[in-house]
Formats: sequence, structure tokens, C-alpha cells
Amino acid sequence: QVQLVESGGGLVQPGGSLRLSCAASENIFNFYTMGWYRQAPGEQRESVAAYTTGGSRNYAGSVKGRFTISRDNAKNTVYLQMNGLKPEDTAVYYCNAKKVVRTGIGDYWGQGTQVTVSS
Repeated sequence: QVQLVESGGGLVQPGGSLRLSCAASENIFNFYTMGWYRQAPGEQRESVAAYTTGGSRNYAGSVKGRFTISRDNAKNTVYLQMNGLKPEDTAVYYCNAKKVVRTGIGDYWGQGTQVTVSS
């Protein structure tokens, strides 16, 4: 069973930075997409940033230019560097990975890490 373990959340002031980490229990090249989602209270979960097929990186418009997704293949870890944080970035951030499995598509989620942006 695939495990995704997130870390790095916390409380930060507006304009500050945080780096989230997502460590996978297997080679991240097994996944055709891997990235980050977030869910604020009362809102739907939304995609923030992701690696897609071929290694391209996609970002939500609201974070483009402020957030950067990266990966360390040797550590099977994907990161989300968040700069210029705003109160509206406050949410639980989830790591997600998808791969083809024998029965279809395997869709895996981490436990989530809270990011709070407040003065």
C-alpha cells in the first residue's frame, strides 16, 4: 500500500514562507502525477501544484509565481515551497499521487498538514 507522509505545515505571518514535504513509500516515478491540493474550511479541495506526465509542472492561478513544486528523486520526496503567503492560503494541504494499477487508477492521499497564515 502506498503511503504519503507530509510535513512542514505551521503558523506563519502574511508574507512569510513555508516548505512542505511529501515523502512517498515507493519510487515517485511510479506515479504519472504527483502534487499538492488544499482545502480551506467550507471549501472544496483544490489543486495547488503538480507534476504531470512528462515532468511538466502545473500551478493554480492563485499561487503562480509564489509557490514552487520540486522533487528529490533519491529521497522519493516532493516539496512545495510557498513564498509570499497570504491569509487566503490558509488550508489543510494534502499530498496526492496517482498511478496505473492492475484494476485501474490508484489514487493516494497523505494525511494532510495545516498551514495557517495570520498575523
